[in-house]
Amino acid sequence: MGNKHSCCVYPGGRSSGRSSASQKGGGGDNHEDTREESVNNLQHISEREPDDLEQDPSLHPTAGPLFLTRSEQVIENGLIRRRSRSHLDDNKTLKKSSSCSTIFLDDSTVSQPNLKNTIKCVALAICYLIRNRTDNRVLDIFDEKLHPLTKDGVAPDYDRNNPEHRHIYKFVRTLFNAAQLTAECAIITLVYLERLLTYADMDMTPGTWKRIVLGAIILASKVWDDQAVWNVDYCQILKDISVDDMNELERQYLVMIQFNINVPSSVYAKYYFGLRTLAEAYDLTFPAEPLSKERAQRLEAMARTWEDKYAMQVGGGPGRNGVKKWSSLDNVCTYRRSVAILS
Repeated sequence: MGNKHSCCVYPGGRSSGRSSASQKGGGGDNHEDTREESVNNLQHISEREPDDLEQDPSLHPTAGPLFLTRSEQVIENGLIRRRSRSHLDDNKTLKKSSSCSTIFLDDSTVSQPNLKNTIKCVALAICYLIRNRTDNRVLDIFDEKLHPLTKDGVAPDYDRNNPEHRHIYKFVRTLFNAAQLTAECAIITLVYLERLLTYADMDMTPGTWKRIVLGAIILASKVWDDQAVWNVDYCQILKDISVDDMNELERQYLVMIQFNINVPSSVYAKYYFGLRTLAEAYDLTFPAEPLSKERAQRLEAMARTWEDKYAMQVGGGPGRNGVKKWSSLDNVCTYRRSVAILS
């Protein structure tokens, strides 16, 4: 997608439609009819979406992600542990809390997630997708025995033992560090991964998870990043794979997700907060750090920008077609700035 080393097949036969229209020749009416017919034959992306859209977590904002469904027991146990900790003695270590002099903030937000913690959460989600799979339905393109990632091949029991969380994290983190991918790309990777499992009606097994994750990362990096990583670059990261293999993996991935690479913002946010829920249940906390003066200034600048946009909409402007919206005592909106004391 976007470079000579990638492989992307576009549905609908657009090029053939143009050539057939140009070969007809003749009068203008025949040319227009042929062109209209070729355009009408193109299938819109909405027509390729599954009928049970409300059941697809990668498209519907209210459908629960697969990894949360398959880790319900872990989340429930995590809630029980947190409730029991609230009744412990006062001898436990006190949690850092914000005060008038020091403000502690989590450095991971939905728009700018923390890279290391996000990859840990995605690896944990993949771990539970493998452990709690419903069956062992696999496709040959993802089988490591048929398409090994190393020259050494695979062990005889490569498809029997579930991988541990640290092994999945090491594999994903190596790819992200070498390709310099962002945390947002990790969330998109998880969305594509679950979309593949849903559309292709398959499972992620110990013998297929690496190639499934690799295909999702390749696709997510090209869709999300402006400067996408070429398939040949992944051959430099994983020394024993070929460009042709990566091209075929990408092509098959696109076919199986029906070329649907769109990720709505609501779905992205749902997966982000779902990962945080799983992290809290697994005691994988996002560390809170004191708010520095530089970061406070950046947050204030961002807040001021949104305040100005909101004032334009409420007070009249391009967002309201120049019509001013008057406020009453029941809906008074004032802006007040307060000075934070930072240590």
